[in-house]
Formats: sequence, C-alpha cells, structure tokens
Amino acid sequence: MSDVVAALGHASYDGFAKIREIGPLGMITLRAKPDVAGLAEAIKAAVGTAVPARREIEVAGDRAAGWMGPDEYLLILPYGETTAALAAISAALAGQHHLAVAVSDARAVFRVEGAKADQVLAKLSPVDFATLAPKELRRSRAAQVAAAFWKEGDGFTVVCFRSVAGYMMGLLTHSAMPGSELG
Repeated sequence: MSDVVAALGHASYDGFAKIREIGPLGMITLRAKPDVAGLAEAIKAAVGTAVPARREIEVAGDRAAGWMGPDEYLLILPYGETTAALAAISAALAGQHHLAVAVSDARAVFRVEGAKADQVLAKLSPVDFATLAPKELRRSRAAQVAAAFWKEGDGFTVVCFRSVAGYMMGLLTHSAMPGSELG
C-alpha cells in the first residue's frame, strides 16, 4: 500500500486569517433514506454520533457525521479507520438499500481560522458566515468550486474535491491577504 499524502502536502498560509490543509481524513459517503432500519446504528458504529438533522453536522472529537442531502451523509473519521467503519455500516444496514463508499482520497479539507475567518469565506460564497449556527453545515460554492462548510471553534472547516484543492487553496489565500479585510 502506498503512503497516504495530503493533496497539497499540508499547505498553509497566514494572512488576516490562517488557512491550512488538514487532510488526509477518512471520509465515507453514505446514501440511505432517513427511515432505513439500522441507519442510526450504522452511523453510531462508524463515527460514534447520532444521525445529523437536516443541514447539520454532529461532531464527536475527530469524528463527524454531516447531512449532505435528503438521503446522503458525509462521515468523517481518522483515515486508517475507514475500512472498519465501512464494515460496521455494512453490518448495521445488512439487507437494507444503501450505498457506503470511501471518498477519503477524493476530497481535500481546509481550516480557515481567526477572528475574521468568516470574511475569507464571505468573499467566495453566498453564505452569511457571520450567522452560521453551531452545528450548521452548508453546501454551496466557493467561487466555482462545490464545497461544504461548517463552523468549529474560531474558524470554519471547508471540504471540496481533491481535484480542485490547489484552486481552493489559491482562492482561500487570496481572500485572506492582509489589507483585503471587509468593512
């Protein structure tokens, strides 16, 4: 097996907000209707959280489950535990219509941190980041890139496709350049 590497080698940038790549993380896309028997057990077994409510993310330490759509969840966990989590999902949902796929190597994850982190993202996306509620997960765009965002601590986590990681890093760093703060 080859060594796991971050899309951009843990790139970082210090502007008026700090930008850093935080991958690689284990990620599983789980597709199942919310009323499928065993869904709550599958998510609990995989990442230790409850099923997230609509447009929310449940975080438990280094694990999370995010609502991505009416029948889609993004499960986040340590990279090396993805195979075991897939097996746990399969066992919990045995005989039920579902799809669980590891997407760890297809995604890039960034943190935007600092007192003005919301300004970095506000320049790129039509989301009011200043009012993003705790546990709220938003799917939108950052410029031309599909992305998901949620607030944690003094910043935001951003997930996008790995194929556009360099472009996303460029957007974030340009948006965080000192002197370009809003207001």
